Amino acid sequence: MISQFFILSQRGDSIVFRDYRGEVPKGSAEIFFRKVKFWKDDGEGDAPPVFNADGVNYFHVKDAGLLFVATTRVNVSPSLALELLRRIARVVKDYLGVLSEDALRKNFVLVYELLDQIITTSTEVLKSYVFNEPVVVDSSQLGPAGIFMAKRMPVTTITKSVVANERGGRKREEIFVDIIEKMSVTFSSSGYILTSEIDGTIQLKSYLTGNPEIRLALNEEVGIGRGGESIYDYGSSLGSGAVILDDCNFHESVHLDSFDVDRTLTLVPTDGEFPVMNYRITQEFKPPFCINALIEEAGPFKAEVTIKVRADFPSSIIADKILVQIPLPTYTTRVSFELEPGTVGNTTNFTEANKRMEWGLKKIVGGSEHTLHAKLTFSQESHGNITKEAGPVSMTFTIPMFNASRLQVKYLHITKKSKSYNPYRWVRYVTHSNSYVARL
Repeated sequence: MISQFFILSQRGDSIVFRDYRGEVPKGSAEIFFRKVKFWKDDGEGDAPPVFNADGVNYFHVKDAGLLFVATTRVNVSPSLALELLRRIARVVKDYLGVLSEDALRKNFVLVYELLDQIITTSTEVLKSYVFNEPVVVDSSQLGPAGIFMAKRMPVTTITKSVVANERGGRKREEIFVDIIEKMSVTFSSSGYILTSEIDGTIQLKSYLTGNPEIRLALNEEVGIGRGGESIYDYGSSLGSGAVILDDCNFHESVHLDSFDVDRTLTLVPTDGEFPVMNYRITQEFKPPFCINALIEEAGPFKAEVTIKVRADFPSSIIADKILVQIPLPTYTTRVSFELEPGTVGNTTNFTEANKRMEWGLKKIVGGSEHTLHAKLTFSQESHGNITKEAGPVSMTFTIPMFNASRLQVKYLHITKKSKSYNPYRWVRYVTHSNSYVARL
């Protein structure tokens, strides 16, 4: 199906390269990276996951800052090729424990052995054919994203290999469940919600010997299909209440015999990480942040921008890695910022190349409000078109232990004959921004 497979670093270095059919030029990795880095097609933007260059089809996915790429000259289903790349990345992560450039370089022999057998793309099946042991990478060598996760949950969840045992040959019994939600919200200039959507997944990572059956119970009030109900609630995001899913799908290993009765999922998890359930919500919900932005003329060659961000979630929850961005008119030459007194850890920046203003906040505590003032200097008069040429305001963030949909894992039961069998369990909620936009 594919001609070549390779993994590139953020700098474009080829870490792993495998040529299966010999029909694509050897310099394809360099051609691919140059195309992606300097991609311009109908304006500036990121390269699409699938594109053609000089008769070669390139498919790529990005994971942990690494580019997983496949090439071919034949007509291949894009979704099939991209799913294969995602599964390769998942299997490599399962075996190495952590996905990073350093881990790949220290385990390149194991990675090549995996690629020779990767057509199965199942961690459990690969155990019978792959015999190299992984080299453990110290968590202190991880990048910023890895360090953030290590602070929020046990280190084993991001650095442990599914085939590596502890000293003495023992295997620690652990199972981790993540409810990860990515939300897209659009606000009007007056702060009203225009569109809102949640794309969520229940991700499971298992290190249980013998692969026992587990039962995972969700809220009993979960409904599927648009019923016209609202889940809008100003209370805690982890409170009870109806959760209306527009649609959802389940992993092939999940049995739904009792799902319609008590919203319980039954499955026999294999070692490794996989999504148990994916779901989508477009019904009304309470967004975690409210953004208000105002831009006004302050003279023929000047303007002022005011951005307010309010955290509408409990004070016990803290959001991390917040970045607010706003495109400015192309004739903007200088921006001066004014932060609130006593602010710590905030950053501001004006990028001259793409005329973009950035405001970074290290953390935001629930219930707090933050304001940024900026003064713009123009090279020409705006003629009253500032709001048309600036914005919209976009925001990215991560909120641990918060989910706007209120979907919950009520309990996680592991079926095992021995009463003394008590593995470590961890359930975590994480919310990310997929597209969080406010119009001027």
